[in-house]
Amino acid sequence: MTNPAGSFIWYELMTPDPDAAKTFYDAVVGWSIEGKPAGEMDYRMIRRTDGGNAGGILGLSVEMIAGGAQPSWVGYLCDPDVDARAAAIVAAGGALTIAPHDMPGVGRFAMLRDPQGAAFYLMDPVPPPGSDAAASDVFSVDQPQHVRWNELLSSDPDASAGFYTRHFGWTQQGEMDMGPAGKYLFIQHDGVGIGAIMGLAPQQTASAWQFYIGVDDIDRAIGAVNAGGGTIRNGPHQIPGGEYSASGIDPQGACFGIVGPRSN
Repeated sequence: MTNPAGSFIWYELMTPDPDAAKTFYDAVVGWSIEGKPAGEMDYRMIRRTDGGNAGGILGLSVEMIAGGAQPSWVGYLCDPDVDARAAAIVAAGGALTIAPHDMPGVGRFAMLRDPQGAAFYLMDPVPPPGSDAAASDVFSVDQPQHVRWNELLSSDPDASAGFYTRHFGWTQQGEMDMGPAGKYLFIQHDGVGIGAIMGLAPQQTASAWQFYIGVDDIDRAIGAVNAGGGTIRNGPHQIPGGEYSASGIDPQGACFGIVGPRSN
């Protein structure tokens, strides 16, 4: 694929109840998540209304949960040499959760935790047959039904900024003073603002990524979150540019964010 190394190229929701997750996110975001998995593993594509994919949903088995897997959203970062990058990250204080391996027709990937404990995947994807020039478009700075903002809540924001800029070619330029919450450090990749890094929220005990999904109307989406059994923990807050963001927890316990305009 043609995405530059260090790009977010996929997002995955790990959940113990994919059917309930489909009902919830279809209503909140406007997606059309697959109703049934295509293969033996309970993995379902998240379909956008424009025909593209927004990511996937992995059903957590009893064995996965017993092994420590929890409901969460995880991002995939593009890297042309998964093995070398994974080794460098471990040497820098990160941890390997799933060793590098190939998935036929999909690519080579590994799951790691950064030195502060936030989980992410590395992936060297295999392009679709006949589409060597294809690029992932799951991230967009302004489109609904795409992830629009990647936010890392870290136990050490400065160390996290150094880690990701060193290993993935990101930059950290600009910050916003959040008072007692510390600084909000903006991060860029390939000249595009992709998100920010901040300190842990009061209710948070471990570093983790949180992804803000674009919605058509923030008030409609918040209403769907509440009606669907989710919880809004923060927001809506107006953000630069005039739109609004909010964050919450889905009915199965995964943290997520939403961002979009307010129609009224």
